Amino acid sequence: MDVHLRAFQDRDFEFVRELYFETMRWAIERYFGWNRLQQEENFSTWFKSNEARIITADGTDAGWIQQRQDAGAIFLGSIYVTPAMQGKGIGTSVIQNLLYLAEHRSQAVTLAVMKINPAVRLYQRLGFRTTHEDDYKVYMRADPKTGGSCPTDSMQRW
Repeated sequence: MDVHLRAFQDRDFEFVRELYFETMRWAIERYFGWNRLQQEENFSTWFKSNEARIITADGTDAGWIQQRQDAGAIFLGSIYVTPAMQGKGIGTSVIQNLLYLAEHRSQAVTLAVMKINPAVRLYQRLGFRTTHEDDYKVYMRADPKTGGSCPTDSMQRW
């Protein structure tokens, strides 16, 4: 599968918002209850289009990622893959390429994920370790590997 990232465009807003609701509603409902208007307001406060990119797989929009540069680390704020495209290695590919980029920059990658999200296992498999927790989230970090190399073709794509 040919996985790439493309720039976020204004026309993508509905796609990213609806994908977030589709994939996270179950967890939000479990912790906080579901109120669509409140969730739309919450989404608009933390979603930053300048930090977002659309994940494509074989030319089709398959998800989105939001990341930003923090002090000495890349913060992976969000990654969502459409349910129809989950389990095909798309999220793994995107995260691995982000890890390669961070390694090239000698930086860590950090993230926060809901404790009940099955993605915790994916992050652990990809080398993230838990740094701390709160009532709802696990905070994780993947430090750059020493002596590793970044695949040139991957670096150019991301």
